[in-house]
Amino acid sequence: MQTMEDGLTVEEIVPLVEALAPRERSRLLRLISKIPTDDAEICALNPPARKEFTLPEDPLAWDSEGWENIS
Repeated sequence: MQTMEDGLTVEEIVPLVEALAPRERSRLLRLISKIPTDDAEICALNPPARKEFTLPEDPLAWDSEGWENIS
């Protein structure tokens, strides 16, 4: 299978789907409409981005600020 750099537009995909045999078209619809119910499956479809859980500063530094006036 070859990958396309820009991908396809809907206008390019629709004629391809219409050209499918009825059995293949229903198979495609089943594959598209399969909704995962397991959290692991959902996370596998949309894994967190690399920057989502990283911070530019040290998170422990938040705890050290502002405590000097409390005794």
